[in-house]
Amino acid sequence: MPVKKLADLDCGGKIVVIREDLNVPMKEGRITNDKRIRAALPTIGMALDKGAGVIVLSHLGRPTEGQYEEQFSLKPVAARLGELLGRDVPLVRDPAEAKATPGQCVLLENVRFLKGEKKNDPALAAQLAGLGDIYVMDAFGAAHRAHASTEGAVRQAKVACAGPLMVAELAAFAKVLDNPARPLAAVIGGSKVSTKLGLLDNLLAKVDSLVVGGGIANTFLAAAGYGVGTSLCEPDLIPEAKKIMETARVAGKDLPLPVDVVTARELAPGQKATVHAVGDVPADEMILDIGPKTVALYEALLAKAATVVWNGPVGAFETEPFGAGTKALAEALAASKAFVVVGGGDSVAAVEGYGLADKMGYISTGGGASLELLEGKVLPSVAALEDRG
Repeated sequence: MPVKKLADLDCGGKIVVIREDLNVPMKEGRITNDKRIRAALPTIGMALDKGAGVIVLSHLGRPTEGQYEEQFSLKPVAARLGELLGRDVPLVRDPAEAKATPGQCVLLENVRFLKGEKKNDPALAAQLAGLGDIYVMDAFGAAHRAHASTEGAVRQAKVACAGPLMVAELAAFAKVLDNPARPLAAVIGGSKVSTKLGLLDNLLAKVDSLVVGGGIANTFLAAAGYGVGTSLCEPDLIPEAKKIMETARVAGKDLPLPVDVVTARELAPGQKATVHAVGDVPADEMILDIGPKTVALYEALLAKAATVVWNGPVGAFETEPFGAGTKALAEALAASKAFVVVGGGDSVAAVEGYGLADKMGYISTGGGASLELLEGKVLPSVAALEDRG
């Protein structure tokens, strides 16, 4: 990757501005998962260890741009970041007052409170870039957004570079997309084909096998002529699903469909779940998970892979008893010798919930950014870093 890296720069006595993705989930003003804060610690720590003063930028949620809204304040993030760093981290509301001395870490209030952030206003980008001597783009989770703090400031900074988290994310996906160990398999789940058409098309040209699950698989089953009852399905995209299946057939690539599924009358906890062959789904029930024979089929296919990318669960894993398929595949991939990259919020949540995250090759911090990379798109922040490199 032809970009400057924070690890290679002399930061002693300088002010380093670091754009992180500290957009953590919150409930009633409390952080429910601090993974993104912890993921930023090595970058912030590296700059501090190099003798820099650090100003951290991030967004949180979707406030009305240009307005301060208490519920989207980074106050809880500043407190948690201070705990993890073992030092006080002041929260500064006005960029004009964001200053740090060597060895000090300061957090600027939610950048989406600043007018012009999402429109990538050049004046705001210049102001943010001018807060320090070095601008570090480390927010992979926001790298697909061409905003003032993620793209504009990178282009206007005196020196722009990538942080360790950004470097690690791009390196992990390069192992999947650029020169993967083969066979290369992809597991793509989630609810709708429409949100992942570009992803499926791009991956099919690269992978040796493509496994579909979740609501996406229902549309493919319908395209194959199976009844799917009241399941989530996109009939308008059946022609696209047929096209993808035909492309896979002609190219000699595996695109297995479920052979059995778990159904119920509705998606709710404690429902009576029944396993059916795909040709026997009741008209008044919905498909909510893959069945045991399908699990075995997918596991056998994935066991042959040297590289696997997984984005999206294969069932409604959050609601019992419809998580067995997702859990079984997570366990199989955790035990695999393949290099496994897990991206996307739901699949990451599943892997972490099962306690298997440390057994995967790489767990991505970016949902939309990882999807766009897998679709073959150029991320605005990465393009800016490469131009500055």
